[in-house]
Amino acid sequence: MSHPPAPDDQDAPEPDAPGAWNDRLAALQTDHPELAGAQIDEVIRHVPGKRAVLRGQMAGRGAVFRFYLDKPEHAARDWNELSRVWPHMNDGDLQVCAPLAHVREAGLLAVADIPGTPLLQWLYAQEPEARGQWLDPAARWLRAYTDLSETETPAAPEGWVKRASRAVSSQPFNRLRRVEKPILQEVQRIGTMLEGTTWRSAISHGDYHPNNLVAEGTRLTGIDCGGSGRLPIYKDMARFLMHMGRRGMIPSGEMYLGVDRQGIAAFARRFDLSTRERTIVLPFFIAVEALIRVETRNLPNSRIRRARKMSDALLADLREVGL
Repeated sequence: MSHPPAPDDQDAPEPDAPGAWNDRLAALQTDHPELAGAQIDEVIRHVPGKRAVLRGQMAGRGAVFRFYLDKPEHAARDWNELSRVWPHMNDGDLQVCAPLAHVREAGLLAVADIPGTPLLQWLYAQEPEARGQWLDPAARWLRAYTDLSETETPAAPEGWVKRASRAVSSQPFNRLRRVEKPILQEVQRIGTMLEGTTWRSAISHGDYHPNNLVAEGTRLTGIDCGGSGRLPIYKDMARFLMHMGRRGMIPSGEMYLGVDRQGIAAFARRFDLSTRERTIVLPFFIAVEALIRVETRNLPNSRIRRARKMSDALLADLREVGL
């Protein structure tokens, strides 16, 4: 296929219109016949100069196309990770989205579009008494993902403490900064307890929050996989729990460390966490996660109030950790 002629500027499609992205696909099809017939129907998200997430069709099935505009090499990274895990998580109730195509020079990754509802959105739609049933499946999904690459490595808490400290200094809300400073002190205290020990690490999801799981019936499918390398296994657990906790979502109705107590129990059970991992290491990462996700200025007051409530509860329980 020849490259279509460039239209006059006044006739060019808007950057956030599907036509502009279809032109990009058409230009790639000569050298990449696997893209033949691929089509963009919807622009999901476009951050100019950084990334675009698009929905459409490819090879007779729904597809999501990701253009990595500023770091095209990340498309290869994510393609390699999906290709690694796909053979192990491509059926049953615990899956990842299927990798469909990768164009290195264009920073393009195409994956299967997943039917269903993002898990956090699904939880909000459920009656409160029905929400807790999703905690164990979410823990099972992460266990299936990390089980392929888990090893024991020397603990390195100092890097996480430094990262948390930098984040606290950039917190724009005084009412959150006031409680985050003593939380940081607890992170530093618990971090010293981990020096000279070991913890488990694995190739991790890297952004494991409930909206990166798509629920359909009893199936959970992970999306946005591949954005991470090897991490302590507790980091993704903390990300999942804290993402809900700072939004006031406590599916079981029981809170500990500002997050869902039964959620902690589900991860502890599925990962067979030792007493030290459950009572020292995971609380450390939950506290780190609370600090490194700095709120932005444009958040509504309701979100800040919920974040402060979570932080107060976290601090109270952290003060008892290791004592």
